[in-house]
Amino acid sequence: MSDDTSLQIPFPYRRSLHGPYAAGLHRDWLTRHPLLPDADHPGYAHWEVVDLAALGYPDAGPDDIALGADLMGFYFLFDDQFDGPLGRRPSEVAPICERLIAILHGATPEQSSAAETAFADLWSRSVQGMSARWQARAAYNWEWYFASHPAEAAGRISNRPPDRDGYLVLRRGTAAMETVFDMVERLGRFEVPAAVLHHPVLRQLRQLAADIPSLSNDVRSFPLEAPRGDVYNLVMIVQRERHCSAEEACALVLEEAQLMIGRCGSLHESLPDVYTELGLSRIERAVAQRYADGLITWLAGYLSWEARTGRYQAA
Repeated sequence: MSDDTSLQIPFPYRRSLHGPYAAGLHRDWLTRHPLLPDADHPGYAHWEVVDLAALGYPDAGPDDIALGADLMGFYFLFDDQFDGPLGRRPSEVAPICERLIAILHGATPEQSSAAETAFADLWSRSVQGMSARWQARAAYNWEWYFASHPAEAAGRISNRPPDRDGYLVLRRGTAAMETVFDMVERLGRFEVPAAVLHHPVLRQLRQLAADIPSLSNDVRSFPLEAPRGDVYNLVMIVQRERHCSAEEACALVLEEAQLMIGRCGSLHESLPDVYTELGLSRIERAVAQRYADGLITWLAGYLSWEARTGRYQAA
């Protein structure tokens, strides 16, 4: 199956039927956090964040799809505040992120900050029913996401453009994909055994499923990011290092993403052997496979959504 991009996607995407129900709850959530742009914000409705949640977590229940939509909205709206002048002032970005990190560890949100009250609500809902082990991992991944923003702001005013390795380190933080994949477990109401979660094969699959959207997104957002001085975009790095045109750099980035998709498929197919090697029980195998399938489902759903969302068409 191919989406409306140059990437060939061999994995089918599915869509939850709970989108309309979740959309109403998402509008209410935005209203409760008025300093975040609400559904009437110019263009927001065309981003179709609820559809992204419905595609990313198609097997989740109605209220969990709403939680997924609220999370998607938070990622976009939180990130977008740094697109303007604030995003070039790392000394101001850092305290914002530190206060959000503190919420992970029990701090009370400042009621005048919609970002803080929104995140506190998301975190309290996300940890419901999850083990201490899962909560610790999720908290670490959220901290990584928030703590990456000051570095990104510093990069915009630095005289040292990032190389590929530096790009990957920071992009994997700001992309928040580890937190997105933690929710595969939370919204599915299961937890993956540690031995298989951290097995090299599943770790590689998870990393590729996380990196592919970043590469695809870099191509789509390049026309917007280049003029405003964002430097953590692989198209810009390839263009600079290969001394090629922007069009050629985009093609190279997409070619790399396509190879990564093929590698995802091979790793996914090899997982049954991993389960046998680890001596997993029938139930453990089913849980691990459900998680691996969730990574692939998210990837297929995201790429379908990205090809149609107004968020990047507007750009």
